Amino acid sequence: MDTRILVPIDESEQSETAFEYALETFPEASITVLHAIDPRELRTYGGVEGWIDMDELAAQRRAYAQRLVDEAREHADERGITLSTAVETGKPARTVVEFVKDNDIDHVVIGSHGRSGVSRVLLGSVAERVVRRSPVPVTIVR
Repeated sequence: MDTRILVPIDESEQSETAFEYALETFPEASITVLHAIDPRELRTYGGVEGWIDMDELAAQRRAYAQRLVDEAREHADERGITLSTAVETGKPARTVVEFVKDNDIDHVVIGSHGRSGVSRVLLGSVAERVVRRSPVPVTIVR
């Protein structure tokens, strides 16, 4: 039976560590990396230069997310590991749990936290929420 592992990724060091852990620990598994674009990051903002267009911001976030998962795929390819990727828009913890349910994932490997400072206080701990809501085992990597 093929084990299906999900690794949520962002730009954090903890996320990179969790990804490395998954590659080393589950080299024979089907690994998928997922980046969730938080819709709260896609609001229209005003600044010194004027308003930032929401559609433009969304396109930039999606391009960044695609670059992030493509880099993960390239890293896995260098190790001879085939990797699936996904980019979804939604609250990160909810998106991870829904992805688990919708894609028959067997195990989640997640970094201990991906944000720090004010944004972590405002957004809460994604890893903690995934652990509480996931229908499958979750490994948190520090």
